[in-house]
Amino acid sequence: MTPLPLATEFLFRAVLTVGAPQAVGATRSGDLRVIPVTGGSISGPALNGEVLPGTAADWLRVDPDGTAHMDVRLTIKTTEGHIVFMHYSGIRTAKPEVLARLNAGEAVDTADYYFRTAIRFETGAAPLAWLTRILAVGVGQRPPAGPTYDVYAVK
Repeated sequence: MTPLPLATEFLFRAVLTVGAPQAVGATRSGDLRVIPVTGGSISGPALNGEVLPGTAADWLRVDPDGTAHMDVRLTIKTTEGHIVFMHYSGIRTAKPEVLARLNAGEAVDTADYYFRTAIRFETGAAPLAWLTRILAVGVGQRPPAGPTYDVYAVK
C-alpha cells in the first residue's frame, strides 16, 4: 500500500517572551515547571496579532534525560481584535550537552535538537472559524530571547 501524502501550509510565526520558571519539583510524571508566557507576536499570511500576557503559560515536564514535554495555552488577540485560544503540546530533546547549552541560554543550531508541537485552536470569531477545523504543527526553536515556532496547517 502506498502511503498517503502529508501536505502542510505555513500559517504564521509565533515569537514568545517568557518569565521566570516556577519550579513545582519532582512529580510522578517528571520535573514540573510552570513557565509564564509574558507576551509575544504572531505574524504570517494567515494570522497576525499578539499573545496576551497574564493568560498564558507552559506546564513543562522534564524527563530525567532532559527531554522537555510542553503543555502550553495561549490567548491571541488578532490585529482585527478577534480572540483565539491556542493550545499545544510538544517535545524538545537533544543530546545532553546540547540541552545544557539551551538551558544555559546559549544560541544553538536548530539542526542539533528536535523541537516539534501539535496545535489546536478555538475561537468564536466567525472569520477565523476555519482554525477550529484544522490540526497544526509547529517547528520550534529556542533562541536566547524565548521560544519561536513556525506554525503549519496540516492539509
